[in-house]
Amino acid sequence: MLKNERGFTLIEMLIVLMIISVLILLFIPSLSGKSEEVNSTGCEALVALVQAQVDAYYLNEREYPATLAILVEGDYITTEQTTCSNNLSLGYSDGKVTAPSL
Repeated sequence: MLKNERGFTLIEMLIVLMIISVLILLFIPSLSGKSEEVNSTGCEALVALVQAQVDAYYLNEREYPATLAILVEGDYITTEQTTCSNNLSLGYSDGKVTAPSL
C-alpha cells in the first residue's frame, strides 16, 4: 500500500531549503545598502524643503530667521522637520540650511 505513494525525499527538501537560503543571502545585503541611500536622499529633500521655508520667511519678514526654532514657532515647519530620519539635526547658519554630517 505504501509503495504507490510518492512524495519528496528528505534530500530533495534539504536541497530546496539550501537554494532558498542562498537566494535570501544574496537578497538581504542589497536591501541594507538601499536603506542608507533612501535616508540620504530623504535628508537632502528635507534640506531643500526647509531651505524653501527659510526663503519664504525672508520674503515675509525681510530678514532671515536666527534659528530654525523661529520657523517652527511661525508654523513654517514642524519640529520633526528639523531632524533627518537618522535623528541628526539640520544645520542652519546665515540663511543656509545644511544636512548633518554623518
